[in-house]
Amino acid sequence: MLVVSLGRKIKTFATKMVITSGNDEDRGGQEKESKEESVLAMLGIIGTILNLIVIIFVYIYTTL
Repeated sequence: MLVVSLGRKIKTFATKMVITSGNDEDRGGQEKESKEESVLAMLGIIGTILNLIVIIFVYIYTTL
C-alpha cells in the first residue's frame, strides 16, 4: 500500500507486482538490459568522479 497525504486529503493507492514467466528470449533481453543498466551506472559514477576532480583542480587553480 502506498499512502499519499496532501493537506487533509488522504489517498491510498494499491500496488501490485505482476510476475510473468518468460521464455529464453525474454531472459536474454533482460540480461542484456541489466548489463546495459550496469554499464550506464558505472559511466555515471566515473563521470561524477571526473567532475569532482575538475572542480577540485579549478578551485585550487583559482585560489593560487
